Amino acid sequence: MAEKVHIGIDLGGTRIRAGKFNANLERLARTETLTLDEEGVEAVIGRIVGQARAVWADKGEEIAAVGVSAPGPIDLKTGVITRPPNLAGWHDVPLKRRLEEALQVPVYLGNDANLAALAEYERGAGKGFQHVIYLTISTGIGAGIIVDGVPIVGWRGFGAEGGHMAMMVYECGQMRATTLEKETQGGAIARQAQVAIVGGRQSAILALAGGDIRHIETRHVVEAARKGDSLGLELLRRAGTLIGLGIVSLLHLFNPE
Repeated sequence: MAEKVHIGIDLGGTRIRAGKFNANLERLARTETLTLDEEGVEAVIGRIVGQARAVWADKGEEIAAVGVSAPGPIDLKTGVITRPPNLAGWHDVPLKRRLEEALQVPVYLGNDANLAALAEYERGAGKGFQHVIYLTISTGIGAGIIVDGVPIVGWRGFGAEGGHMAMMVYECGQMRATTLEKETQGGAIARQAQVAIVGGRQSAILALAGGDIRHIETRHVVEAARKGDSLGLELLRRAGTLIGLGIVSLLHLFNPE
């Protein structure tokens, strides 16, 4: 009788990662590739399927199910990714159905931060606690919230979107409405560096990007900050302060352990 394995896939704004696990949730294999969402929905779905097949490798094993974590918002009732801000062109994509058709196995789709919170609750830093908040800070900002041992996802799965918490920031002499994610995600920090340098700020960030302002990435900001660059430090401190304010709001709302 063929051994049953489970495939876990993480669809991110930058990378697609896949892992193969046995019944004890021990990882047997792992693979990853770039998402390249600018190439379109069909190309990305093809890469997801390719990663699932690559990590499976058909070694006489049977896939019991595939679990997929993806950027929200996700309609959990239909398995449709609606309009994730970190996947360009993804509007109402029926990812669950498309993957089940391609792989011919049951597929379970969920919000990446919610599933990460559940993983920490079951096997990681949240094990033994009933009230847990998990934050993901990467291409986007996400939150997973567990109350009384149950993930909070809302009516259709659009709940606990911590990155979309509204906030006001003071800029250029006036207050501006925004969201936590718009101000602190990786791409936002890179854009803030570009705006500052275009405005005349001197910074090592530009040299780290090869002298081309269009090529500035968040990693250049981080590297410059580590070397004491004033703009790099300023941008990371600003992001850290705003994330801290978001965390305080979540603490007051949910009172985690």
